[in-house]
Amino acid sequence: MVYFVATPIGNLQDISLRALEILRSADVIFCEDTRHSLKLLNAYEIKKPLKSCHKFNEKEASKKIIDCAKEGQTVAIVSDAGMPVISDPGNTVCKELKAAGVSYTVVPGANAALSALILSALHSDRFAFVGFLPDKESERKAVLEKYRKLDMTLIFHCAPQDIDRTICSAYSVFGDRNACAVREITKLHEEAVSFKLSEGLKGEKRGEYVLLIEGGAEEENPLNKLSEEEHILYYIKQGFDKKEALKKTAKDRGVSKSALYKYTINI
Repeated sequence: MVYFVATPIGNLQDISLRALEILRSADVIFCEDTRHSLKLLNAYEIKKPLKSCHKFNEKEASKKIIDCAKEGQTVAIVSDAGMPVISDPGNTVCKELKAAGVSYTVVPGANAALSALILSALHSDRFAFVGFLPDKESERKAVLEKYRKLDMTLIFHCAPQDIDRTICSAYSVFGDRNACAVREITKLHEEAVSFKLSEGLKGEKRGEYVLLIEGGAEEENPLNKLSEEEHILYYIKQGFDKKEALKKTAKDRGVSKSALYKYTINI
C-alpha cells in the first residue's frame, strides 16, 4: 500500500499518531529531501530506508514506488513540510499510480495554506488556493488576472525574495485590497501581518510566506444603471433586433426575458 503522509509545517509535535504509525511500519519512505526528512524521523527514532522523490526525478521515482507497491511493500511518501502534492512533489506520482492501478491513500495533517487562512482573519467561507506564481512578471500578472473578479479570499505561497514583487504585481492587477502575510506558522516567531496592497509589506523578509488577499467584488455592468427600456434601446441602436436586444438585456440583468417584455411594448 502507498501512503501520502502529511508532516509538520513547523512544530515537530504537529504530527498525527497515524502518521507516526505509518512511517514506523513503512518498508521504504520516499522524501522530497532525505536530509530534511531525516531530522523528523530522528526526532521520533524512526529508522527506515529513504529514497528521493522531488520535482526533478518524480517520473523516475514513480516507477520505483509502483514496483515497491507491487512487491507488497508499504510505501510512505512525504514532502519537506505539510501535505505532499499541494505545492510540493507528488502529483505525478498520483497520476502514475492511478494509471498503473495501484491503490494509494492519504494520511492528512498540517497544512500551511489553511492554517494561514485562519491566522489572517480574512473571509474563510470561500477561498481559492493558487500556490506559487510564475517568476516572470508578465506571466505572473496573467495568472493574477484570471482571479481578479473572484469574490473569495486568494491564497498564495511565496518565497521571501519574491514577496515584494508578488505584492506589487497583485496591486497592479487587483488595485488596493486588504492582504495578510503569514510566516513561521506554528514556530516561535509566527506572525500574521495585515496590510493594504498599496502600502506593501514592511520590514525584513525572512522565511516562507503564505500571502492572502481578499477577493474582489463583482464589477457591475454599467448598462444596468440604465432604465430597462433604455437598456433594450441601447442594443437596438447597436443593430440588434428587438428580440435579440431583449435577450441580451435579460442576460445583463440576470432576469428572465418575460420580466422585461413589458418594456418593449412602446419601442
